[in-house]
Amino acid sequence: MEYAKFTLLFFVIHTIAYYIAGVINYQFSKKLYGGRDQLYKSFLRNMSDSSEALNVNKKIIPVQLVRAIFMSVVLYPVLGVLGDLSFGLKFLFFGGLMFVYADFCSAIPFSNTLEGLIYMKPEFVKRKVFWTIQMEAVIYSVLFGLAAGWLLV
Repeated sequence: MEYAKFTLLFFVIHTIAYYIAGVINYQFSKKLYGGRDQLYKSFLRNMSDSSEALNVNKKIIPVQLVRAIFMSVVLYPVLGVLGDLSFGLKFLFFGGLMFVYADFCSAIPFSNTLEGLIYMKPEFVKRKVFWTIQMEAVIYSVLFGLAAGWLLV
């Protein structure tokens, strides 16, 4: 039961942090995700197209649940150790884990990852694009780290 509770709470924290970071960042990154001049138009849905946005919205919660299950299950072996940490160390652990492993050092090439700096064309990793996307990762990681440090284990 402890594991199920951890995963459920992980899902709630992840989803709320994901939405808040996304809503904040979208105010600065609309041109990356939608419109005629969308930077990622060759491989991402156009979020300014209502039918494509609806398609995304139908899938987003189920996908976040699957993501949270996988991300939380790999932490099961260290739950005992995490429970002994102070809030500050839990914040650093969870926030750092999300930022470093889930974003910046991910093996997936994207505009805000180290792999992206190697493999993506220059227009996708310009300084402004890199920092616009990175801002969302930082906001998400801080929110997730704060909530997880307070509520998990």
